[in-house]
Amino acid sequence: MSIIFKKSVPGRRGVRLPKCDVPASTEIPEKYRRLSDAPLVELSEIDVVRHFTELSLKNYGVDTNFYPLGSCTMKYNPKVTEKLAGMEGFASLHPLLPQLRHGDLLTQGALAALYDLEHLLREICGMDAFTLQPMAGAHGELTAMMIFAAYHNKKGNKKSEVLIPDESHGTNPSSAAIAGYEVKPVPTNRETGALDLEALRQKIGEQTAALMLTNPNTLGIFNSDVDKITEIAHKYDAQVYYDGANLNAVLGKFRPGDADFDAVHVNLHKTFGTPHGGGGPGSGPVGVKKHLVDFLPISRIVKRDDATYALDYNYPDSIGYIAPFYGNFSVCLKAYIYILLLGAEGLIEVSENAVLNANYILHSLKKEYDVPYLRTCMHECVLSAKKQVENGVHALDIAKALIDRGFHPPTTYFPLIVKEALMIEPTETESKETLDAFISAMKDIAEKAASNPDELHKAPVTTPVSRLDETLAVKSMNLVFPLDVNE
Repeated sequence: MSIIFKKSVPGRRGVRLPKCDVPASTEIPEKYRRLSDAPLVELSEIDVVRHFTELSLKNYGVDTNFYPLGSCTMKYNPKVTEKLAGMEGFASLHPLLPQLRHGDLLTQGALAALYDLEHLLREICGMDAFTLQPMAGAHGELTAMMIFAAYHNKKGNKKSEVLIPDESHGTNPSSAAIAGYEVKPVPTNRETGALDLEALRQKIGEQTAALMLTNPNTLGIFNSDVDKITEIAHKYDAQVYYDGANLNAVLGKFRPGDADFDAVHVNLHKTFGTPHGGGGPGSGPVGVKKHLVDFLPISRIVKRDDATYALDYNYPDSIGYIAPFYGNFSVCLKAYIYILLLGAEGLIEVSENAVLNANYILHSLKKEYDVPYLRTCMHECVLSAKKQVENGVHALDIAKALIDRGFHPPTTYFPLIVKEALMIEPTETESKETLDAFISAMKDIAEKAASNPDELHKAPVTTPVSRLDETLAVKSMNLVFPLDVNE
């Protein structure tokens, strides 16, 4: 639709803002007009209501059942955060409302909440400053890599590569590559399940711009040598990045900044109780140490001498804009409420219960399934279907069989360094009764794998659609369904 504003007025930094949001014309250009009526089906209201109600009953989420997706932290989200974030004073704000004009305080509450959240995240992570701009975890990774690049460029450092553990999240190498760096993997020690220090010493050098590290890692193992790792990296002025995807395991127990990490991202939508999945919503704030503060993206929230809040853009070394406005405001707000609701003691209890639940599952299933690293895990545990493969049953079969037993499957085939991986994260919000039911289902599947493996190959049988032929689906991806707008 072509929208023409009658007049515009000068805005901040030379931007021309519309004087009025009522368009002078809504005329659709001739070339965009349909030549005939759209073939829309006419339905009664009751047919429409029943259709969408039936679809809603097919939804699966943490409000309906256990969601043990490893590395995703699909925990129950308290409804109080939704209620408070939906208050009209927050939900009705428009991003172009003035920060402060003629006593107008409409945006001050929102800015104050964001400002306070930044400071809470500083304390939780041990960092010196935060930006709330990144829209997701991977976006936070990219933001940190861009900050590292700006840091090295200003110093004149000739850096070309980023080191990443071979068990890392797949977004790590992609973020580093998008930032312009060559990615070099560092192997995991096969005995400890943690980054191999000797391999790191051999690979790191003057060409290394950064090291990306998740702790606890995707195997659910906490690396107690992080101080040694950061020391090795800093000898070459390589920056060390903390992937905060697994922060739920160490809240109140470990602060990345105390281990000398230079930057960290936090998945607010995972760790601090905001619903996520299906691509959103998300938020991945990035925290940095003092030497990187000047490179943070704009805008930044500041508190002025008169106790009011404002968005500040005057940072010459900033990497610039990485997101429009604060489009993830509601996610940030819910995380702020969640942190205030639990307090310091509550956040510690979150991590303790998450670790307890994961270890309960690990030790309950260690006889039935192979455990590649049988040691105390953190918030998630990684099993393997290695034993079941001997009878022709793979991780995929186990995942499908769980659907028949009313459970969402765990993450499968990741981390990549574990063959037939089953990555399970129960989170702190699940009861012992729920965990026992899941464990019972997993044991039943293990028994079926030994006694009647063919039964598992047919799973799931309780769903309207039987198991898809993945190979055929991939081969059929090139099918094209033409759409003629004139029909």
